[in-house]
Formats: sequence, structure tokens, C-alpha cells
Amino acid sequence: MEKLLADAFGQDGEYLTHEQKHRLLSRLLGRMAHEIRNPLSSLHVHVQLLEEDLARLQPATPAGTVSRLEIIHGELHRLDNIVKHFLRLARPTDLDPAPVDIGRLAGHVCELLRPEADAQSTELSLEVRPPIPVLLADGSQIVQALVNLVINALQAVEQRGRVEVLVSATPTQDEVFIEVRDTGPGIAPDRLSAVFEPYYTTKEQGSGLGLWITQQILSAHRGALRAANRPEGGAAFTLRLPAARKDPASG
Repeated sequence: MEKLLADAFGQDGEYLTHEQKHRLLSRLLGRMAHEIRNPLSSLHVHVQLLEEDLARLQPATPAGTVSRLEIIHGELHRLDNIVKHFLRLARPTDLDPAPVDIGRLAGHVCELLRPEADAQSTELSLEVRPPIPVLLADGSQIVQALVNLVINALQAVEQRGRVEVLVSATPTQDEVFIEVRDTGPGIAPDRLSAVFEPYYTTKEQGSGLGLWITQQILSAHRGALRAANRPEGGAAFTLRLPAARKDPASG
């Protein structure tokens, strides 16, 4: 993200807040996607016209030509998917808020991913420290955020490690914390902020979008996501969410 903003804004990008950087990056991605989509649509049309011209000129199209046209169609489809990714990242996250029991929701995510943890002989545990206030949140999006974090932790520890999910709240009951800890190698100190950049990944087959999407979900909920290294080794991702506001008239 820093490189994209530096290229776009020069030294001025150094003075932007983290939130401003993400907002500007979203605008850049949206603009980039729309700029790519127009010539891409034109290419789709002209490839189809070219196929029609070839069919008229030579009813039996050579196998080599058919193969090349299939490759062109495949690559255009791949570019279409990239553009859709950009547009999803640029678009604000829409919420469908409702009261959420975050402890129960965290338990659901752990049970969902337990088979994956068992397959790699990794211990996956959940601790809920009551009392936990009710959240007013989009439950399905919070599930997605937690799934992303737990999968990220499982991938970090690989074999025979440990992943812990801890749910707690502030003494004033105005914020809820969900911490996902692992016993993996941790994060290089100079990359702690980079892990939230879109398409940043250290995995051969990773998309680099999981943590970015998780952060977008948290921002939409007026929450935050922080990455840190544990003193005893491994990484910890802490998800912070505001509790549902109490109606003064209700007591």
C-alpha cells in the first residue's frame, strides 16, 4: 500500500493517517478497475467479432487458431476477475447489523475449523472470559473476519502447533476483544503493518486478501485490528469491536 500511495502522491503520502491511506487506496483501486474495465469490454467484443470473421472466411478453423482464441478468452476472464476483486476492495462494506453473542459466534468458528486443525495435529482452543456484552454487528461478516484470522493462524503454525482464541471485554463493558494467538514463527517487525496491505502474502498459494478484507470489515464496524508478536513466540491478532449502545430510556 505504501508503494502505491508513494507512486501516486509522492512525499505527501507520508503525512496521511492510516485511515486516510486506506480511503485513498480504495479510491485508487476503484479508479483503476473502471479504467481497465472499458478496454477489457472492448476486447471481449472484438475477439467475438474476430471469431465470426474467421468462421466466414474459413469454416474449419485450424486447431492452433482455436487454441489461441481459447487462451485469449481465458486470460480475458482472468482479468475480469481481477477487476471484480479491485471493485470489491474499493466498495464500502455494507452491514446488516443485529444483536450478536460474540462468544457463541467464536465457538461456531472454532468448531467449523476444528477438522482442519486436527488434520495438521494443531490444538485449537477457545476461552471466553465473561461477562461479554452484546454486540450490534453483522454476524456473517464477523464470522468471515474470524475465519480469516483463524485460518491465517493455522497456516502459520503448520504442524503440531497451537492456536488460541480469547474473547474478553473491557471492565466498562463498552468494547469487546477477540485475540487469535498462534505458536508460529511470528511476523518480521518491519512487516507488521504490511500484513494488512492488499495482495501481501508470504504463502506460495495465498491471495493476500484475507487480512485486508478482515480489516475492512472491522473498519465498517467502527472497530480495529492489530497485529503483534508475542514475547513467548508466535503472532497475535487482536480484533476490537464496540459493544451495543444501551438506550438510556431502557434503564
